[in-house]
Amino acid sequence: MSEKFFARLCGYLSDQPVGGSSPYSASLAISTLTTIFNVLPLNSEARYHVFLAILKVIKSTSSTQAFEALIPQLEQNVPNWLSAWQLDEEDALSLHQTIADVASTQGFKDLSYQYMLKALESVPPNSTTISAGTGRDLARKTLVTALTHPAVTDFTPLASSDAIQSLRSSDSNLMELLDIFSSDDYATYKEFLGEHSLASLSITDEAAEEVLSTKIRLLTLASVAAASANRAVSYSTIAESLQIPSEDVEIWVIDTIRAGLVEGKLSQQRQEFLVQRATYRVFGEKQWAEIQNRLIVWRRSLESVLNVVKTEKERYAREGMNGFEDRPSGYDGGQQRRQGGGRRPQQQHQHQQQREVDMGAD
Repeated sequence: MSEKFFARLCGYLSDQPVGGSSPYSASLAISTLTTIFNVLPLNSEARYHVFLAILKVIKSTSSTQAFEALIPQLEQNVPNWLSAWQLDEEDALSLHQTIADVASTQGFKDLSYQYMLKALESVPPNSTTISAGTGRDLARKTLVTALTHPAVTDFTPLASSDAIQSLRSSDSNLMELLDIFSSDDYATYKEFLGEHSLASLSITDEAAEEVLSTKIRLLTLASVAAASANRAVSYSTIAESLQIPSEDVEIWVIDTIRAGLVEGKLSQQRQEFLVQRATYRVFGEKQWAEIQNRLIVWRRSLESVLNVVKTEKERYAREGMNGFEDRPSGYDGGQQRRQGGGRRPQQQHQHQQQREVDMGAD
């Protein structure tokens, strides 16, 4: 069978599921398509069309159970399928985008974002097969998703993406917002909102503003903790950086810990957050320099400890030798103990005599 025939067949099964309006039509269509997919050779490009049809049926029928069963296959096999099917840039982009769309429809936001990033990776710089508009729309959508997703705090993949960086010429304000979330603080974010509206950046979700405000505060606290030289941040510093009342500091610290951005302990007595670990939003030259400085400090601390240990060891050795030389000749601690033990019968005899005298006095 030709590839075109499979494409038409898959289109028919996905557009008009077996059984029509029957409640079992979706499962029948998925079952039929899955059987076709499995009987085809592993390196057949026809499998690509069948797989897209399966995803289309899942999306159109909101079959969450079918998609959940498919997730393990996505994680294990998609890279191998891409290699076996020898897809071009456009088809690889379509596959990743379709998976991202279906995952978003089924409520798997994290998985959707993951495949949006994979779709971006499949768009090479200066591609001749993918239009500039398609790549730009995908980059903008991915960036907005990353900013408004409560759990996305690592912006390194975006900072290193050529497709995302290309938005600086067409969407400079949106890229400015990315820069704020990558390395700036809450105060800068408030200044940005004073000059630009979120709606003008294609961020129209009603809950987006609250998500952004919450996330930039968490990220700001993580940066303050990471920049602390003595690994302790006062409550007043946190309150000032996040522009919150002092009584809310502990709540925000706990939320930041829950988000996995920091680890540490709250000291109510000292009114400090004792930092054990802090996450960087973007890891670049500045962060490497900070790690280098901390390593230098740790090295000096260890050298100081070793010097103290060496000095104490030498002092102990000298005092031990002097103590041995000061002992009187013929000293035998064990013999003295034996002699001391030999006096016990005499002491007992004297004690017995004392008792006899006392008895006689009565």
